[in-house]
Amino acid sequence: MSLSMLLVSLFTLVELNCENLFDCRHDSLKQDMEFTPEGSRRWTERKYWNKLNNISKTIVSCGMEGDEWKMPDLVALCEIENDSVMRDLTKRSSLRTARYEYIATQSEDVRGIDVALLYSPGTFFPISNYPLRVKPEADMRPTRDILYVSGRIVTGDTIHVFVVHAPSRYGGEKRTRSHRMLVAERLISSIDSLREVCNEPKIIVTGDFNDYSDSPSLLRLISKGLTSVSQKAIGRTNGVEGTYKYKGKWESIDHILLSKETIPWKYSCFINDDEFLLEKDDRYNGYQPYRTFRGYKYRNAYSDHLPLVIRFELPSE
Repeated sequence: MSLSMLLVSLFTLVELNCENLFDCRHDSLKQDMEFTPEGSRRWTERKYWNKLNNISKTIVSCGMEGDEWKMPDLVALCEIENDSVMRDLTKRSSLRTARYEYIATQSEDVRGIDVALLYSPGTFFPISNYPLRVKPEADMRPTRDILYVSGRIVTGDTIHVFVVHAPSRYGGEKRTRSHRMLVAERLISSIDSLREVCNEPKIIVTGDFNDYSDSPSLLRLISKGLTSVSQKAIGRTNGVEGTYKYKGKWESIDHILLSKETIPWKYSCFINDDEFLLEKDDRYNGYQPYRTFRGYKYRNAYSDHLPLVIRFELPSE
């Protein structure tokens, strides 16, 4: 297969929760002192740049295998702090030679956590983008904006991408369930509006939902015509059965959902569980994600989530 044919027929999207990709400077408007040199994590310039390069290595590892190597076309990132972090990742880290551009949100999350979409300008051409704000309930802290980006791919098709990082379960699943349902309803409202003005839109929804495939928020999205294509995804190297491990059990709180207009494209969806992203789980046996901190012990590692990858085989000329 020639390189030109490869660029037309294969398109890869990666979703990754970076696990606290903070810079080491204090933002007076945010609760980010934990990730400063004086904070409880002792988050220094050295640790920050190690983290950037480790995230870079993770993204690179999600590219094509074999002789026809190709970097991911889109990378949806959760738990990034701000625009300067994204600029360092794309322009100054070891990822800089990939020449990614990015679009990021600037939400009202109290810690300063946001989402972003990296894109390769050679294979994705942005048309429009904007944040979708989620109005919090009375007992709810402000949460992350949903990022919407539309763009043309090399086949001439327009795709619509939504990047989500829903509220956590901190405080209890039942108590916080309505918080995640708010995000689902905001997403549904935007998709309904998109369908009113766009004929048969090709939609990709991805991110960290802090919910499982059978949770009310995911079931609500599925009821509105989206299909969870990551529900049965497993690791391509070690066969892990989730992107996140909690109390010895692999689960997926990261998801990729497609509209019916996108489903006809041939695709494969898997978890990137390469050896360097894992460590032995001494407590529960097997493996677990090789995360940056264990408690407050710094380990110069990667993330507490594994990357979720979808690879489309697009119709070519």
